[in-house]
Amino acid sequence: MDSERSTHGERAPRRRPALSPSRAADFKQCPLLYRLRAIDRVPERPSKEQVRGTVVHAVLERLYQLPAPRRVPNEARALVRPVWMELSGENPDLTALFGGADDPELAGWLESAGTLLDTYFTLEDPRRLEPAACEQLVEAQLESGLLLRGYVDRLDVAATGQVRVVDYKTGAAPRQVAEARALFQMKFYALMVLVTRGVVPSQLRLMYLADGESLTYRPDEPELRRFARTLDAIWAAIARAGHTGDFRPNPGRMCDWCSHQVLCPAYGGMPPEYPGWPEPDPVVTDDESRLDRAG
Repeated sequence: MDSERSTHGERAPRRRPALSPSRAADFKQCPLLYRLRAIDRVPERPSKEQVRGTVVHAVLERLYQLPAPRRVPNEARALVRPVWMELSGENPDLTALFGGADDPELAGWLESAGTLLDTYFTLEDPRRLEPAACEQLVEAQLESGLLLRGYVDRLDVAATGQVRVVDYKTGAAPRQVAEARALFQMKFYALMVLVTRGVVPSQLRLMYLADGESLTYRPDEPELRRFARTLDAIWAAIARAGHTGDFRPNPGRMCDWCSHQVLCPAYGGMPPEYPGWPEPDPVVTDDESRLDRAG
């Protein structure tokens, strides 16, 4: 889903250019992928797995809107179908994923979302938690002037002032390379918390709902300051590529899952004519959507 569309697909107003975890990861993986998503905004049809992740995230957000005693597995499961109906009603493209409301595959797909939610309850008891924020859009400006933008799944703030950043993943716990990508995302969120709240999160927690694993990381301020310089360098590289139009493909294992091979020179394709990097202030809006984050 492109960066000018909200979670439900409607076109949103352009905002000041910013760097998000998903788009930063895109550029690191393949500059051409970044260009096609952030600049050309080539439409991408979401997969059933991505949309299921969006449904699960929305259910967990609504779960925490319920009184604490009602935050139990049956209540969460009862939210799955209404959330799907709402999302698909607001974004008709999602209904094309299935053959209709009576499609047997849809019933199994909704059940699989319920199974992921069941796993969530094995990792923590939401009745004991009162998050400071759920699914919150956060913006933070670095000293360099670079604006960071992203959605934080959940922010917990203890009475002592300690902050925990929680991110839900509907896939399985990653191997080493994918784990590094996940930690990159979490450091991004931790840096935004440091800039906006003036505190280093005491814990970053990734919860993998496909297998019930979790990954916990404890950053420190010098590390996050170094990470800020890394993001500055990524944005500088994006800007250089933007001014020259030189967004080269970077073939690798992730290409097997890329929906843009037909536009990629590495696969005999041709990207659309480069629209240029607008001056003096690029209008590239670079924030992520729930579909980017839900895997």
